[in-house]
Amino acid sequence: MFLKGLQDKFKVKSGLKYLKEEMEKPPSSVTRDKGISSVGCIVDVDNFQNAEAFYELIDEFDLRPNAIKIIGYKREYDKNSPYAIQMFSDRDLGWKGQIENGYVLEFLGREYDMLINYYEDENLMMKLLSVKTPARLKVGLGAQDPKVNDLILNTPLNDFKLFKSELKKYLTVLKEI
Repeated sequence: MFLKGLQDKFKVKSGLKYLKEEMEKPPSSVTRDKGISSVGCIVDVDNFQNAEAFYELIDEFDLRPNAIKIIGYKREYDKNSPYAIQMFSDRDLGWKGQIENGYVLEFLGREYDMLINYYEDENLMMKLLSVKTPARLKVGLGAQDPKVNDLILNTPLNDFKLFKSELKKYLTVLKEI
């Protein structure tokens, strides 16, 4: 038990080191055309339980039904419990900032036109996933590190309707939709 705790501590330390190195590098560019046709969403399910609300963006932006991929973060979750979306947790942290979860690897295997980082807390796992996900445009909330996102919307986490309207407004200004 003691060794497991010590191992977890070192994994977190190596994850933080990896994150710091990745955030100092210039962002890798994704060569996709202008316009939104695929969206990735990283959602803090501990603080925003209605992660399925992101499927409303399909109608809002006239996307294909499978254009949105949502992955939820929960500090602790039971892998046998049914969830409407794919999940990852702190237990999935590996060495050197790697996330050892099949759902996460599948999520990272795609390129996105837009990545929505829908969380407010400073969290190593969500930040790692945000930095590693290939996306042309990264959108987040006001409480996040500005190095992670290209567009920051200062809306409360619980007001998804306001977030959706602000996102649409700014994407229209940027001529993405």
